[in-house]
Amino acid sequence: MNEKLFQRIKELTQLQATSGNEQNVRNYLRKQITPLVDEVITDGLGGIFGIRHHQDSDAPRVMVVAHMDEVGFMLTNIKKNGLFRVQPLGGWNPMVVQAQRFTLTTRKGNAIPVISGSIPPHLLREADGKQNTKVEDILFDGGFESKEEAESFGIQPGDTIVPETQTIYTANKKNIIAKAWDNRYGCTMVLEALETLKDTRLDNTLIAGANIQEEVGLRGAQVSTTLLKPDIFFAVDCSAANDISGKKDEFGYLGKGTLIRIYDPGFIMLKNMREFLLDMAQTHKIPYQYYVSKGNTDASVAHLKNNGVPSSVIGVVARYIHSHQTLFNIADFEAARELLVQVIKHLDKSTVNTIYER
Repeated sequence: MNEKLFQRIKELTQLQATSGNEQNVRNYLRKQITPLVDEVITDGLGGIFGIRHHQDSDAPRVMVVAHMDEVGFMLTNIKKNGLFRVQPLGGWNPMVVQAQRFTLTTRKGNAIPVISGSIPPHLLREADGKQNTKVEDILFDGGFESKEEAESFGIQPGDTIVPETQTIYTANKKNIIAKAWDNRYGCTMVLEALETLKDTRLDNTLIAGANIQEEVGLRGAQVSTTLLKPDIFFAVDCSAANDISGKKDEFGYLGKGTLIRIYDPGFIMLKNMREFLLDMAQTHKIPYQYYVSKGNTDASVAHLKNNGVPSSVIGVVARYIHSHQTLFNIADFEAARELLVQVIKHLDKSTVNTIYER
């Protein structure tokens, strides 16, 4: 991986932007996308999209979309003793929330360091060292002595709380450790694809950008797909690796390539779309693996809009997603990037019509 790409990944993953508070990533994308497209638009909720118009108004509209938000928390109540109660934004495993560093962002944009609470083992002796903690039960601590002191720093309910981490390589330089690869992966992919195709004539109108509030119910995709009316939709998103048990019948292995996501609870890939993606991967010798997911992506919403939009996901897996630390494979990212570029290059009117054939 070249240094420019690593720095892009580092910048994006270290930005803090959870659901409903995505402006840091939106501002970054706006600056990067603008020189690469004909037009930049935002939808009513704050999704941002760059459009490369085709001169033929009948050219197929191809939409490639990430999401800006990462999992985090919203402050809901300041207790009298200055501790915070929170609402999770996105799915969290209680085991990974406790005793971690976070940043709380106030309504004026001030960054406040906080940590998530935990119970030392010394205080668990009467319970035989066991605890059954729900995420909502975990208190967050900014070191304030009272509610009044916390409020004096501008802290209010509705403020968001996001993990504080640093993006680094693993020792062998084959992987990267970072927060928020779900889904700064997709944001990185959008920028990489636009840059790669900057001087390439396309046979479609390309719409590339990122939605808001995916982690709390795929909300942004409902708005943007309705607004932009794509003929074909691709979510670029990161999924959970399930390769650490050693079982060979699990889905999602690091280092095995990009994903052909054939099923999740909200989406079944259409046969002709599957054949198109497999043809692209095999023709261009791109490593891929089949994937079945227990979670959804924006494709689950998009394919049901506008009388039906053939959709898919061009993704990668990562270990330990929805936590402070995610580990992902560089070669998998490169495979996904190549697949996305080839897909965009080959989606002309004839190919899109073939995907639509029944």
